[in-house]
This record gives sequence, C-alpha cells and structure tokens, in this order.
Amino acid sequence: MIRSLYTRVVLTFLVSVIGGTTISFYVATWVFKDKLNENMQIPLLHFSQDVARIYETLPLREADNFLSGMNQLKSYHIRIYEETGQFQSYGALNGHNPATVTMEQVKKVLDGEVVIVNPIDATANLLGMPLTTEMGTKAMFVEPIGHPSTSFIIKWILNILTFSLVAGSLSILVAAMFLVRPIKKLTKATRRIAAGDFNVKLNIKQKGELGALARSFEEMMHDLQQLEQMRREFVSNVSHEVQSPLTSISGYALALKQIDITDTERSRYLDIIIAEADRMSKMSDSLLKLSLLESQSQQLRLVTFSLDEQIRRVIVAIQPQWTARNIRFELNLKAVRLTADHDLLNQVWTNILGNSIKFSRDDGVINVSIKQDIKNVTVRISDTGIGISLEDQKRIFERFFKADRSHSRKYGGSGMGLAIVKQIVSLHQGDIRVESELGRGTTVIVTLPITTPTE
Repeated sequence: MIRSLYTRVVLTFLVSVIGGTTISFYVATWVFKDKLNENMQIPLLHFSQDVARIYETLPLREADNFLSGMNQLKSYHIRIYEETGQFQSYGALNGHNPATVTMEQVKKVLDGEVVIVNPIDATANLLGMPLTTEMGTKAMFVEPIGHPSTSFIIKWILNILTFSLVAGSLSILVAAMFLVRPIKKLTKATRRIAAGDFNVKLNIKQKGELGALARSFEEMMHDLQQLEQMRREFVSNVSHEVQSPLTSISGYALALKQIDITDTERSRYLDIIIAEADRMSKMSDSLLKLSLLESQSQQLRLVTFSLDEQIRRVIVAIQPQWTARNIRFELNLKAVRLTADHDLLNQVWTNILGNSIKFSRDDGVINVSIKQDIKNVTVRISDTGIGISLEDQKRIFERFFKADRSHSRKYGGSGMGLAIVKQIVSLHQGDIRVESELGRGTTVIVTLPITTPTE
C-alpha cells in the first residue's frame, strides 16, 4: 500500500498522462478511421488508374519497362497476377511486408471488379483492379509503401511524447514537493502537540485549501492550548479546594483524640469538621452538576410558569442572608410567563442573588428588574458591592475562578456558582453578561427566550 502522498501524486500524474494519451490515440484512430482510409485510397486509386492507362496505351513489353522505371515505385508496390496465380512484382519493398492477396480476390478482379482491402490497423490499403493488355486481362494489386519520412515522423512524435512525459514528470515532482511540504509540517506539528508541546509555528502562507487547513489547524492548536491550561488550572484548583477542608478535618480529628479537652472545645471541633465536610459535599455536588450540564446530558423539563413570582420566592427563601446584614431589595418585576426548566432557573437566581448579597456592603441595596420584548425577557440584578475588575470580568464564568483570592477566604465559596449559571443559561439558548466597576457594584444581566426552543 502506497502511504506517501508525494508518491501518490506523482504516480497519479503518470498514470493519468499515459492512460489519457493511449486512450486518446485509440479514440482518435477509431473516430477518424474512415477518413484515414479515404485519404489513403484516393491517391492509391489515381495511381492505379494511371498504370492501367499505360498498359492500355503501350505494348506490354514497353509498358512493363516504363512501369519498372517509374519513381512512384518508391511509394507503391505493384503485383500483376495471371489467371494461374503467378505474378510479377514492381517496386522495392524496403522492409515492408506486403499484404496477402488470395486467389478469390484475384478471380474477382479478373472478372472486372475493383477490390479494396482495408487492413485493421488502417495504416495501409490494398487496391485490386483489372488491367487490360494485348495479352488479355490481368489482375493488378497496388499497395502503398511507407514513405521514408513516415518512420521519421513516427519517431519524431514518439520523441515529443517522451520529452513531454519527462518534462511533465519533473514538473509534477517539483509541484508535489511544494504540495507535500505544508502537509509534512502539519504532521510534525501534530506529533509535537500530541507530546504536549503547543509552541508550534507552521509559517504556512499558502492560500486555498491548504492555507485554510493550516489556519484551522492553528486555531485548533490555540484551542487545545487553552483547554490544556484550563485542565491544569482545574486540577490545581480542585487540589487546592479539597486540600483545605481535608487539612481542617484531619487536624481537628487529631485534636479530638486528646484526653484533656473540654466539652466546649470538643463540640467546637466537631462543628468545624461537620462544616468542612458539608463544604466538600457541596463542592462535589457542584462539580457533578456542572459536569452533567456541560455534557449536554441534562434534559430540560420545560414548564410554563411566572418568572416574577419565581424570583420573589427565591428572595424570600434566602431572607436570613440579607436580613442579617440589613440589606434591602428594590424590585421592579413585571409579570412575565416563561417556558423553561423551573428548577434549573431557580438555581440561577439563587446563585446570582447569593453572590449579590455576599459581596454587598452592610445596609446595601440590591435592585432586581424584569423587561420583556416580543421574543425575550431580560432580568437585571444590580448590587452596590465591591465590584469586579475589567480583567477578572472575562473569567468570572470559569469554574473555580474567584475574582479576588484575598477575598475568597473572607467570603468563602468554591468559585463554581457562576460557571453553573452560565451553563444553565446556555442550555436555555439565552445569554448572560456582567457590567461592573471596582468599588461601585456589579450588574448581572440575564436574557432568556420566552419560550425555550426544544431539540
């Protein structure tokens, strides 16, 4: 099996050229066969008629002598048959194999018929016609002999074809080198990427299909590099997030083994262990939820419900969080009926409102409003909290990302809430974006179709 593209291109060219030339030759011969025969027969017939007039005009001996000295015998071979089958030849064959003449053909000519024989190869003709002499009727058969220049022309044509084939082969060899070179670069780049090296530069400036392939490959390489970076960050973040509660659990479990601790300290240690275990459980649930959402295996259970009523219920459910810090809500909730997954959207509002409360200052205000157009509904949730830098706004929907690591210890959380929100909104074919400024609060804008399209 031929694996090299370079060899395939060259062999394809050679087979195409040789096969096409051969087929074209035979097709042209078959199409113009009758025309070729006609062109050969006309001068042959005229020469035969001239010879017949010579024998009709001159005595037999003089006609034979005249015929023997004709220059045309260099191009024609003549045989004159008697009734007995004996014949007299005129003209040198020059290596030419004369056509076979049968007695049946001789008899037909002696009976006054003109016999024309077309060979299969259509390169020669045999013409037989009666010859009237003073000694009676004889059968004359005339056939052309290839001109001395015919072999030269054939050789010339063959040389042209050979030179064309060689020149074309060299051209296709060079062209194939330029064709295969970028593919070899892509192959080497693929191997380097498979080995984990993403710092690959192709430098392929070609246009067309190969150029498009190279650009697509570079885009794929860039995406793979980002995915690899995200994978490493994910592993690092998971290790960090898990290590902290495990360290606490392990430390306080060892402390419980001490004999001289008071009941108050033992109860406090147990509360810490329970809280850290609960934190790990929630993080595990969030990871599982996010993985399920990203795998597209989460089936939306669409129902029609009141969106404004759902948001009010979420605010009431998390009342202990905002009343403890004296945060108040300003609501501008227009009545909207929405067809979506009620439970998933409930988690969206819980996560967003939870973040707004967490990062708001005490005695702050959170504004929630709903606007509706023909196809979509837009929910805006604004707080007056610490805000998010412009650089961090680009990454807040990534899993485990926390806008300010120094604040993460103070505010807690796993950094997966907004990643889950983003995925849920995407499943509903909606859009979510953030407007924020450090020290001046954050606004989260969620746009959803009134009726979520089904698959």
